[in-house]
Amino acid sequence: MEKVYVVVDFLLTHKVIFSALIISVILTIRRFTLSKIRGDIPFVSEDQRKWMSRTKNGAFTVIVLTLFILWKSEISEFALSVTAIAVAIVVASKEIILCFTGSIQRASSRSFRIGDWIEVGTLCGEVIEHNLMATVIQEIDLHHGQYHYTGKTATLPNSMFFTYPVKNLNFMKRYVYHNFVITVKEFVNLYPLLPSLSDRIEEHCEDFIDVARRYNYVIEKHAGVDLPGPEPHIHITSATTGEQIVHFMIFCPTDRASHLEQQIRQEFMVAYHSHYGEKKSDTALD
Repeated sequence: MEKVYVVVDFLLTHKVIFSALIISVILTIRRFTLSKIRGDIPFVSEDQRKWMSRTKNGAFTVIVLTLFILWKSEISEFALSVTAIAVAIVVASKEIILCFTGSIQRASSRSFRIGDWIEVGTLCGEVIEHNLMATVIQEIDLHHGQYHYTGKTATLPNSMFFTYPVKNLNFMKRYVYHNFVITVKEFVNLYPLLPSLSDRIEEHCEDFIDVARRYNYVIEKHAGVDLPGPEPHIHITSATTGEQIVHFMIFCPTDRASHLEQQIRQEFMVAYHSHYGEKKSDTALD
């Protein structure tokens, strides 16, 4: 027992060594816990990411609290000695303070959680981790209508939440309002093509339209707004230079949006060539 007292007294006397020992033990436990949560699987599930984030945040909190208790007297003396330059310290640590308050703002507003798709500024992605200082997202190519992971990981300082609005795109993980356009250079009457083209689009959507209607209703009920609906929409506008722009909007499974767009583009090209290409050929023969 005397040896224990001697060891404890030695560690309390040499706080630097004690601090390094505490950090090493906690980090070793954290690493072991993370390896157990992850296992040997190549892809991490959403629940695993949540527990990994909790483990990292918990380990960080324990380290900070333990070191604060251990160095409490030294911190108090230091705080008294820097009273005169407190304003300078606040100014110098402005970004760090903003990151902490941004984390509090995120937690209080519940704007997103791990696994959600979010858009902050020009960055879009799935949240894979968040802590007191930053939020980590797996980037998704939403701006080009592909809805797939780019392989890039972006770390967003929590201070960005005061500069840019945070858009929660979580409902887009399953179904999405996919918009795209086709530009027709020649000014011809495209409206005769629309009925048959709408029928062809509905045929492509037959296998999921019932699920889409139910999911659309769930989103409307949750958001409390009247959404466009799951049926395909087509309308035509004109550009300032005379081209006609055909706008398409479909409510479809996110992972099939790009493929359906290509099918619809093909249907339009075939219908356009069949209707107007033959007329041009007859005119040329005449």
